[in-house]
Amino acid sequence: MSSLFLCSRCVMPSTKPDLKFDHEGVCSACKSYENRKAVDWDARKKELLNLVDKYRSKNKTNWDCIVPVSGGKDSTFQVIKMLQLGLNPLCVTASTCNLSEIGRRNITNLKNLGVELIEFSPNPKIRGKLNRIGLTQVGDISWPEHVSIFTIPVRVAVQYKIPLLVWGENSQNEYGGPAAAAERPYLDRRWLEEFGGLLGLRVTDLVGLEGIEKHHILPYVYPSDEDIREVGVTGLFLGHYIPWDGFTNAMVAQNHGWEAWPQPVEGAALDYENLDNLFHGIHDYFKFLKFGFARATDHVCMQVRRGRLSREDALEIVKRRDGKFPATYLGVPLAELLKPLEMSVDEFIKVCDRFTNKKIFKTDSRGNLIKDKDGNLQRLDPTNVIPVSVPAKSFEVKPTSTISN
Repeated sequence: MSSLFLCSRCVMPSTKPDLKFDHEGVCSACKSYENRKAVDWDARKKELLNLVDKYRSKNKTNWDCIVPVSGGKDSTFQVIKMLQLGLNPLCVTASTCNLSEIGRRNITNLKNLGVELIEFSPNPKIRGKLNRIGLTQVGDISWPEHVSIFTIPVRVAVQYKIPLLVWGENSQNEYGGPAAAAERPYLDRRWLEEFGGLLGLRVTDLVGLEGIEKHHILPYVYPSDEDIREVGVTGLFLGHYIPWDGFTNAMVAQNHGWEAWPQPVEGAALDYENLDNLFHGIHDYFKFLKFGFARATDHVCMQVRRGRLSREDALEIVKRRDGKFPATYLGVPLAELLKPLEMSVDEFIKVCDRFTNKKIFKTDSRGNLIKDKDGNLQRLDPTNVIPVSVPAKSFEVKPTSTISN
């Protein structure tokens, strides 16, 4: 029997890290969403109102909160909600590794909602080195972005003495993760270190690699505990207080001028996700290499849980869209995307093969990965049967590395 199986309710595979299954084969992400029915959302909203009133600038001499933004549909939604609550937010953007044209337009649109925005742009020479280190050492080209989106807004909060940060959804709740983390309403240093995308590569490990010096990593260093306590920095998940739904967020954002892509993005099932960073396709592909699923699986599972898509249709979409070799992203060729890393396509493919988990992909009699003419791999066929006599955790395929959602 294959060690790869799918959730009996959605189509999330058992290879996703930290995902648990009950005796009926239902994954913890589905259970977390099911638990939303028991939440008193009116009470949660009152809790949110009381919380933001506590942090609202009483004499109007400072911003009321910081909203970390990328220009995506979720962060646009967060800003809209803060404005609806009568808050004066300071938006903070930690620039993506390779900002797309549509990403730039959506950042401009966000500012036009009527907010101030600080955009922190990294040193491109150092960022290119970090992209290469992230890709070759832990299999995540977007490692520096995943760190800086959590460090830069907090550094700004300390610098400007603005205690409240308003984040979006808790990914451990939306995508499935440890129960305590899934219900956690706050984002802090502990959450960053466990779920924020470090993947075992510490920021301090970078010093000395490829000529990187201590001052080069300042943007990626989380403020000290002393600085955090002095300002009283608190980062809340907005998704803890209101029902979080990417489709709804996109609809609200589009009605405020936000722009989606004309068709589903390469490797995805939707046209409104991951539009800002041209490295998203590579990031999601490595997720597929390690765990046998990628962004399209995430997308359809969220729609299945919400009753918008049948499981059968979800399986078909995943088969058609998930895990394709990233020859382009938002129409930009792979060779062009790799230039900041000073890496050729052939070198990239060698890195891909090194991170591919052969336990979940088809190989020939010599153990070589089987690929089609476009370089696409073939995932082993999953089973949807979980023997009751065997704990689900024994079926987990140990990944060669880790990657964030």
